[in-house]
Amino acid sequence: MAKRPTQKPDRGLTYADAGVDLKTYDSFISGLGSMVRRTHGPRVIQNPGGFAGLFRLDYNQKLFKQNYVDPVLVACCDGVGTKLKLATECRDYSTVGIDLVGMSVNDLIVQGAEPLFFLDYIAVPKVIPEMLEQMVRGVSSACKDSDCSLIGGETAEMPDVYAEGEFDMAGFAVGVVELKKATDPLRVAPGDVVLGLASDGVHSNGFSLVRKVVDTRKLKLDKIHKDLDESRTLGEVLLTPTRLYANPIVKLLRAYKVKKVVSGMAHITGGGLAQNLERVMNPTVDAVLSRNAWEVPPVFRFLQDQGNIAGDEMDRVFNMGVGYVLIVRPTFADAVKRKLEKFGETVYELGEIRKGTGKVKLK
Repeated sequence: MAKRPTQKPDRGLTYADAGVDLKTYDSFISGLGSMVRRTHGPRVIQNPGGFAGLFRLDYNQKLFKQNYVDPVLVACCDGVGTKLKLATECRDYSTVGIDLVGMSVNDLIVQGAEPLFFLDYIAVPKVIPEMLEQMVRGVSSACKDSDCSLIGGETAEMPDVYAEGEFDMAGFAVGVVELKKATDPLRVAPGDVVLGLASDGVHSNGFSLVRKVVDTRKLKLDKIHKDLDESRTLGEVLLTPTRLYANPIVKLLRAYKVKKVVSGMAHITGGGLAQNLERVMNPTVDAVLSRNAWEVPPVFRFLQDQGNIAGDEMDRVFNMGVGYVLIVRPTFADAVKRKLEKFGETVYELGEIRKGTGKVKLK
């Protein structure tokens, strides 16, 4: 009589079988401590093993006490957009973490707030430590430069959602402002001077159009274009990170403890100079600006020429060389300009506020 074959029990399924390697994930997470801690100030409460970050709104030592009277929390979130696709094509993830922080923190300071802390979310199909380390190092560096504590985050490994080579990032910033010092569009008045701070390039907006130009013209990202930049490749130029304006703006606002010299501010992102500036004005005024007041970086002329893009479309999509705008009282305009230049900013006097209907007029 023939023996029946012995049936071995099937091995149980594991998370690794589903595409998630917990060992690699845990190893990566455990190595982030130094990059996170370097951003911490005295208001961060250490919470090893905690499920959330802890942060004091005020501090109980006289040296650090803020003495808030009517503190208001300010919060915002943003991402990096399709610039991430370009980072993947260039295999360079060292700048997108800076973009992530910049896009949120630059929005936050528009309200007159100082950044307090930041959280990041990174979603990937597979944990590749070298790639993620570049991203988080950028986040950490930008947080430190913005005096903003990185107190938590999430790295999600989702192989069924993201294809190989794809990923996404989101950032969440929280700040605080004394209510009476918060910016208010109603304060913008005729006679105010409009100052612009130079951008470092494309920043993190309009990259669907940027990539369309690159694809349509079959431009090589690893090639140097002499009419663009003789020392960097096209990919390096396009991946230049968003400029961080938090440190100089917070320093400027702290310099005027009583007087409200700044009427309004705007972070120039998607929608361009006009649309973003109009958001911080009231319907009784116009901003009359001169196109000759600032220098347009070569990258924008390059993209416009290569893509045969109309001028009004460029204005609508890109910052065109102005990354941040302040509206200031006329008697303080020169002093504000000097202070910002001392802090390392390139400052342009773009124009002035006049009576109107809430529009920006570029002449």
